[in-house]
Amino acid sequence: MNFELQNQCILVTGATSGIGLDIARSLAEFGAELVLFGRNRGKLAELKRELGARTLAVDITDEAAVTEAFAGIPVLDGLVNCAGISILDDVLDVKAEDLERIMTTNVTASAVVAREAARHMIEHSRQGSIVNVSSQAAMAALPGHLGYCASKAAMDAMTRVLCLELGPKGIRVNSVNPTVTLTPMAERAWADPAKREPMLAAIPLGRFATPREVALPVAFLLSPAASMISGACLPIDGGFTSH
Repeated sequence: MNFELQNQCILVTGATSGIGLDIARSLAEFGAELVLFGRNRGKLAELKRELGARTLAVDITDEAAVTEAFAGIPVLDGLVNCAGISILDDVLDVKAEDLERIMTTNVTASAVVAREAARHMIEHSRQGSIVNVSSQAAMAALPGHLGYCASKAAMDAMTRVLCLELGPKGIRVNSVNPTVTLTPMAERAWADPAKREPMLAAIPLGRFATPREVALPVAFLLSPAASMISGACLPIDGGFTSH
């Protein structure tokens, strides 16, 4: 089986920062042609030069903008739904507007992008692959993460429905579920030992993930090497959800 992504065109949302940025760079390394969605126009311009990618400034929560963006992109073989947000509050302080924002971005917008990607693949007779970047928060309760846990659990449920309905069209759909991943933002957020050490103690491998350790399983799931894998939610969590 071939782990390479030569001659495959893959769309990555949330590509201008965090895990999405590392995914884009790793996919380029494996030979993929990239279409990158993001909101940071300056970073998109940098990635266009660095990776030779086609870049589009798109707010994925704007359904009309997403539909319009798909009208002008090349024929797709894959999608990585990576754009997402997190707003943390204790249960007694949760605000309805924050929950709505989280669900709109992490679930509704991701579903719309997946819908458009699937339509695009079917229209062009491509048997492609969709990977949703979920979280260990879909599988375990985390304090302060009510909205985020709910949104990622919904994303995993969405993965299974997409798998069921798109499988007959030859489109595979999977999720990856990372633990804390040490992007620059996460390194700052988890710098406090009082916060960091209890989480590390709950991870059997005793460390957080690197962005590369998330990007490589995503590349695998997009590749022909994963040709019989669909409907899976793959923990990338050092064993956090094993207990």
